[in-house]
Formats: sequence, C-alpha cells, structure tokens
Amino acid sequence: MKLLSRITVAAALVAVAWAVACSNAKQSGPTEPAAPPTPAAVEALRATLAPYASLKLAKDAGYDTQITDCMSNGDVGAMGEHFGKLALIDGELDANVPEVLIYEPGVSGALSLVGVEFVVPFALVPKSAQPPTLFGQAFTPDDVFGLWTLHVWTHRANPSGLFAQWNPRVHC
Repeated sequence: MKLLSRITVAAALVAVAWAVACSNAKQSGPTEPAAPPTPAAVEALRATLAPYASLKLAKDAGYDTQITDCMSNGDVGAMGEHFGKLALIDGELDANVPEVLIYEPGVSGALSLVGVEFVVPFALVPKSAQPPTLFGQAFTPDDVFGLWTLHVWTHRANPSGLFAQWNPRVHC
C-alpha cells in the first residue's frame, strides 16, 4: 500500500512539473510583436467617426452613395462596402473628414464600420504627379476607379498595417 501511495505522489509531482515546464516554455518562447502605437491624428479621426458607427446616421450626414458592394481579395483580405459623401471628393483633404466610410456586412445583414478611405481623383491630381499624403502616408493609385486612395483601419485592427489596402480581419 505504501508503494502505491508513493507511485501516486510521484505521478502527481511529475504532472505538476510537466505543467510548470509547459507554462514556462509558453512564457519564455517567442511572442507576437506588439502593434505600433496608433498615431494621435488617427485617434482624433476615430473619435470624429463615433456617430458613423450607425450607417443611418452616416447616410443622414451625406455618406449616402454606395460606391461598391463588399470588396474581397481572397486570402489577402477584404475591404467591405464603401459609402461615399460625393461632395467631399474634391481634391481637398481633411484628416478628420474622410470621403468614404467602409462597412463590413454582418451575418444578420447589419453593417459595422471598419475603416475609412480618403480619395483624390486622377482628374484633380494626375497619376503622373506626386501622390497626395496624409498621416505621413503616400496615397496608392487605383487604376480601376481612377483615384488616389488611402485606407485607414480605424475600427478594425489590421495585421497587415493600419494603412494597408486589404484587411484579412474583414469579411464579405
């Protein structure tokens, strides 16, 4: 009986030692790098967008033109549905007033604000010119729509980067 008790205690100690070793291995192993801090100007933009979490309020404020259906690019990610305020697509940039709001469709059909897009038509700043910049970022040319574009993922973290075109955490 003493032998059985000693074996049980030894087995329990081995299990505890194994759990501690595994726990320490997880803590001392490589970790995912922390996301860089969000620039203050992007935090200010995010704050101005609070009312637009509601698509109805966004439409009431003039973001009432659906420019695209949900845009997806396979494994690279998606963007979502784009709703623009056409009066703002004038070549003038304001870091707190984006031309386009981007929404992700949910399972229930509700749309969630995930980010914004700043746009400048090639007709106002030719593709051959220097790209516009905002938040220290150069805009990307979009030949399909004839625009300079800059995405900012204000409401959905993007492992590809705050200003990346596509977000793998957005789904259509």
